[in-house]
Amino acid sequence: MDYIKSSPVLLSLLATLFTWFLTALGSTMVFIFKEINRKVLDGMLGFAAGVMIAASFWSLLNPAIEMAENMGIISWIPAVIGFLLGGLFLRFVDMFMPHLHMFSDEAEGIKTSLKRSVLLVLAITLHNIPEGLAVGVAFGALNTGNTSANLAGAIALAIGIGLQNFPEGAAVSIP
Repeated sequence: MDYIKSSPVLLSLLATLFTWFLTALGSTMVFIFKEINRKVLDGMLGFAAGVMIAASFWSLLNPAIEMAENMGIISWIPAVIGFLLGGLFLRFVDMFMPHLHMFSDEAEGIKTSLKRSVLLVLAITLHNIPEGLAVGVAFGALNTGNTSANLAGAIALAIGIGLQNFPEGAAVSIP
């Protein structure tokens, strides 16, 4: 048990498997609901978005601000820079990776002859990159000795992402 506590890589893997499991569990809702009311779908996506915003702030942005304060840097600068660089990276990838949006038949990105199902998987992969990075950073920070990074915060982030992934899995699979 001590090995698990001392291995951020193993903890990160376990947390990632947990978030994956909740996505898969959410997608099993396709067997219960053959159709879904648009308002229910919107509510599920709204819940997922709210959980992700809370998890992003409390487990990533707030610790980054605290760490910058402890280092004597203007507290909000590193968080803003990281946030903007992440957004620019995703925008860049979005421009080039072929993908489809829900309820759309027209592919975006580089022209491709890939099937709709493959494009949907690519879009979901694009979406999951920042989630995986967030979990990895949260658990990887445990090894830095920084007092702002703690196991409870990393676990809370993984649980938050997992809670967000359940309705997301359902929202993707049911339609």
